[in-house]
Amino acid sequence: MLNRLKQKWKVGPLQLFLILCTFAIGGSLSGYLGRQLMSTLRIGNTLLYTIIYIVLVTLIWPLMVLGVSIIFGQYAFFKKYLSELLRKLTKKRTNNQ
Repeated sequence: MLNRLKQKWKVGPLQLFLILCTFAIGGSLSGYLGRQLMSTLRIGNTLLYTIIYIVLVTLIWPLMVLGVSIIFGQYAFFKKYLSELLRKLTKKRTNNQ
């Protein structure tokens, strides 16, 4: 699996390690920051809390990953990765898909 990621992303073993660390730390920071922000809202409804939390973490995640990627020297990779992800999410679907 790791070899497939190295080939797909065209990176070496050290860069793959740094990318995976960036994903892990950025995701953890997103969850932590999301919980901190949600605690200030004091929402009693569990369903509403969950929905808002998921949306909040989804919006925070790219910022956290980019911030962590600067520290690990992987900013160029993640800028390209997030641009491609955004392009895929906003791409209009054709009738065949």
